[in-house]
Amino acid sequence: MPAERRCQAALRRTVNLTARVETALDRKVDPAIAAFAARLGKEAQAIAVLFYGSNLRTGSLEGVLDFYVLTDGPPERGIWPRVSYREWEHEGETLRAKIATMTLAKFAYAARGASRDSTIWARFVQPSALVWCCEGGDERSGLPYRTAIVDVIEDAVRIASELAVALGPQSGRENDFWRALFRQTYKAELRFEKPGRENSILELNAAHFAGLLPAALESAGIPYSGTGDLLVPVMPAARRRQVFRSWRRSRRWGKPLNIARLLRATRTFDGAGRYAAWKVERHTGVKVEVTPWREKHPVLAAPGVLWKVWRAKRRAD
Repeated sequence: MPAERRCQAALRRTVNLTARVETALDRKVDPAIAAFAARLGKEAQAIAVLFYGSNLRTGSLEGVLDFYVLTDGPPERGIWPRVSYREWEHEGETLRAKIATMTLAKFAYAARGASRDSTIWARFVQPSALVWCCEGGDERSGLPYRTAIVDVIEDAVRIASELAVALGPQSGRENDFWRALFRQTYKAELRFEKPGRENSILELNAAHFAGLLPAALESAGIPYSGTGDLLVPVMPAARRRQVFRSWRRSRRWGKPLNIARLLRATRTFDGAGRYAAWKVERHTGVKVEVTPWREKHPVLAAPGVLWKVWRAKRRAD
């Protein structure tokens, strides 16, 4: 096949996945969420803001909204992303958000599986929405920011699909492969998820995952066959070994990286005191005053807060 025709064939293979990713990222959200994202993006002089999590699916403004803020600049070194908590009074309602901030360059690096960390591609194979994006383009790729982010999410989906095939059955329904992927990524991370959490992800986001794996395999150049709803991927042995090598590295580093992030967060989580106080009140009904000292030293303040909660609950009983 001439080189030009090969290139055209490769482009045709990616059309389906690109269209799916673009449609997913263009998902409409509550105007209050869009306004909060724009505020965060402008304050951080960011490139874009992605919204994800259960509130994306439900449309609810209650609880904590989850945002990824992507900034310009060279890839971070060390532990990333930076995490913070914000509250914003908007039209008489308090909106709460947990914000992860990192550069687009590091986000792209992690999404294509180049990092030891699996959290980015495992997170963004799931639904997310591009709720705010500034004008201009990425100097490294030469692409408009929106197009660059679509490409990054496509990379995340392709990496996740390759691992789903490597970890999953030789043949099975589409969800059998995704289920195998999420079970393994949960085991690799320091997360306390209930058994069957992977099933709820697939059930609650059924429309998102339906047909996603075949589209990703086509884009990744992995052939497959199928009868009815049965899928039979054909991954070459050499490629499968390469995927397993990469996964073993990510699995080995999963929990240590999680622990390192937790330790870092005790020193760098902006707004940790307010976030902890809100969580305590939400789950126990006990209001905790956020003093300047508690805001600055949330870990040292924790024993005193727990003592206050215990006494309040005992009096209530």
